[in-house]
Amino acid sequence: MVWTGTWVAERLGVELIGDEELPALLGLALRRNPKRAHLLVSSVLGKHVPQRPSVVYGSGLGLGRRVRELLGEEEAARSVVLGYAETATALGHAVADGLGLAPYLHSTRRPVAGVARAGGFEESHSHATSHLLLPEDTELLAGDGPLVLVDDEFSTGNTVLNTVRTLHERYPRKRYVVVALVDMRSAADLGRLDAFAEEIGARVDLVAGAAGTVRLPEGVLEKGQALVAEHETPTPAPLRPASRPAPVRIALDWPEGVPDGGRHGFTPEHRTRLEQALPALARRIGEELGAPSVTAEEPGAPAAPRVLVLGFEELMYAPLRLGTALEDAGHDVSYSTTTRSPVLAVDDPGYAIRTRLVFPAHDDPADGPGERYAYNVAGAGFDAVVAVVDSTADTPALHAPDGLLAQLSAHVPRVVLAVIPSHTPTATAAPTHRTTAVPTAAPLPTHTPTAPPYPSYDDRPPVTEAPERSSMLPEPLRGPAFSSYAPEEVGWLLQDLSDVELEAPTEEREEAIQSGGAHYAESLPVEYQPSPRYQELFHSALETSAARIARAVGTVTETVLAECPGRRPVLVSLARAGTPVGVLMRRWAQARHGLDLPHYAVSIVRGRGIDANALRWLAAHHDPADVVFVDGWTGKGAITRELAEAIREFEAAEGVTGFDPEIAVLADPGSCVRTYGTREDFLIPSACLNSTVSGLISRTVLRADLVGPDDFHGGKFYRELAGSDVSNDFLDAVAARFDEVAGSVDGDVKELLAADRTPTWEGWAAVERISEEYGIHDVNLVKPGVGETTRVLLRRVPWKILARRGAGADLAHVRLLAEQRGVPVEEVDELPYSCVGLIHPQYTRGATGADGKAVVSQ
Repeated sequence: MVWTGTWVAERLGVELIGDEELPALLGLALRRNPKRAHLLVSSVLGKHVPQRPSVVYGSGLGLGRRVRELLGEEEAARSVVLGYAETATALGHAVADGLGLAPYLHSTRRPVAGVARAGGFEESHSHATSHLLLPEDTELLAGDGPLVLVDDEFSTGNTVLNTVRTLHERYPRKRYVVVALVDMRSAADLGRLDAFAEEIGARVDLVAGAAGTVRLPEGVLEKGQALVAEHETPTPAPLRPASRPAPVRIALDWPEGVPDGGRHGFTPEHRTRLEQALPALARRIGEELGAPSVTAEEPGAPAAPRVLVLGFEELMYAPLRLGTALEDAGHDVSYSTTTRSPVLAVDDPGYAIRTRLVFPAHDDPADGPGERYAYNVAGAGFDAVVAVVDSTADTPALHAPDGLLAQLSAHVPRVVLAVIPSHTPTATAAPTHRTTAVPTAAPLPTHTPTAPPYPSYDDRPPVTEAPERSSMLPEPLRGPAFSSYAPEEVGWLLQDLSDVELEAPTEEREEAIQSGGAHYAESLPVEYQPSPRYQELFHSALETSAARIARAVGTVTETVLAECPGRRPVLVSLARAGTPVGVLMRRWAQARHGLDLPHYAVSIVRGRGIDANALRWLAAHHDPADVVFVDGWTGKGAITRELAEAIREFEAAEGVTGFDPEIAVLADPGSCVRTYGTREDFLIPSACLNSTVSGLISRTVLRADLVGPDDFHGGKFYRELAGSDVSNDFLDAVAARFDEVAGSVDGDVKELLAADRTPTWEGWAAVERISEEYGIHDVNLVKPGVGETTRVLLRRVPWKILARRGAGADLAHVRLLAEQRGVPVEEVDELPYSCVGLIHPQYTRGATGADGKAVVSQ
């Protein structure tokens, strides 16, 4: 039998490494995605896979029994199972069935009017659909028994671990169990689970069906995109042949009071009632399909009709159980579901996704209309399809000429539509699972997992499932677990790389960066530890400039509020220099107007753009039109241009619009933006230090082996530097001056709103001139302004400092750093900035600059 990953592996050089059963469990495909090349597809998940229902159900059931054995009867009776939409809704439900004693809940993309969100795991919003937790029993997650989290694949672990972190803050408990069909963690991720458990003070176990990893060669993304472009073809909308009968709708006597799935919770009592009703439900469907053949295996007997039970997106469990009941009744049944996930189809035995049907969404999704897909249905030789939807999805779009039913009818002789009533939660629901005693176990289903390899239609290899990761982004990291800021001050849309060794000597980094051997965001400089004299300068500068900074904070914040009348801005700081500014703007809005503005920090990397996954998260939780990007200051405006280009690319790729690339900054000496507190180049003390004035967070990291296509960019939390942390000292010192500058701010804002604030890009012109005059010929090595010059002295290999003649106290710390590193300071006239830092041009550890001298760390 040909492995269903062969086609991709041969063309991209992708390797699947691990347990012997992995090739039978996973295949490979390609997704139409500019960020991701390969796609792991599961043969036992029942998403895109026409697979035996007993195989799909048995996979989750077996994992659930292992969890029950791990926990023991008493702990199993106190547990709650949580599955992830849309891919793992049936898997999680089957795990709960295997436990037999636990209620089940899955996340959902479908907001339901009148149902409250559970905690802070996901937020509802006015723009697009997001993953929500909507339990009918508001106390479902409030117990202290084990929480069992189920997903199809455990790779980096970000999704599950950040879910645990968020829920643990509100509903702390002593034990968690993570369940997955496959554990695909890389070597770098293997230690994260134990470290995470130690961090939150709880036990975290992992139960998986198989383990391995994927080895990706260099350039796999570009090769994958080229393959997709070569093989992707438009899919015509076929019409149902006149000779085929129209779809038949049947009524199912669904048991009253039993939910259609786990969207709002599903208890052991519900499970018992459904088990009792399944045989009759299967008989009703069987009446329409015809009796199963009991003589098909006899010589000359007609083959039994091949039936596909097709579920619908999150509605996976009910169709799966109908499929197992039909299978028990003797029918030849396969099972799969429709999906939101766009995957390239290639009709090759060595490829996991053979055919694709495309049709419009038919459940009025909150994120608007869009394409949906059914894989491996066309050409699979099915005699009948039983399409199972809930009543919410039984809309005109389902029955339209280009809808799902018409598409199925074009490829399958008979189509049966079975509609299950969508469960409507009651206004108030009594708690259903708050006991610590061991209840009588609900009867466990009798289906036994079939051991791989699994049979598939027409002797073809099993066709498999595409995990949908991009829509399941983790919640923001918050202090005190990540950063020394209070949790309400900022949420970091980053992944925690604190345990990864990323620091490199400054000279090695500079040589690698300038030689093209590495990007500056692939490593971190060693954190500068200020001398007592330098620390004294910081505190002196803070005392002197606190009122000036407070005035700039007030001015920029009031300008933002004035330009967003009737709306609540969402502050999004560019980590990390923008983060203290965003916190101060949030504090100003709260102190002066009683506004509690959301505030997040995201990564942007020169030459690589802004973190697209962070933008996806923001678009899923807020109206992009409300987002205001925040930074500390402008230099020559490179990041301003980088952000504008990145937003354009994101909107073109994602179809999400509304983000304004304008940046709000404290100081805009380069005249690069319209929204600022001042255009003077003055000392902002937060520029004097690194992590110890920025919540103990590193500069952001973007490296392919650490940050996957569906991950946030990375960052480190330097907990060990807590003794030197002045982050909150800085914030408190500035905020203490808000009242005294309020009058000046009002005047400044009035003048600014009436003035022409069109950027002149004066700074960029000056940088180009300096680059040529000093023989550097690279504007990236010219860092204008106090803040950027400080960064050169702290992080890079400086060549020399240009200081405007007559600049005073604002440059005291610059002169001290230059003295400590042996960097000459040259006084110049007609400089639009207070100072400019020049990075050593064409640096190697034996290099000389235009003046014949090389500068190294002292």
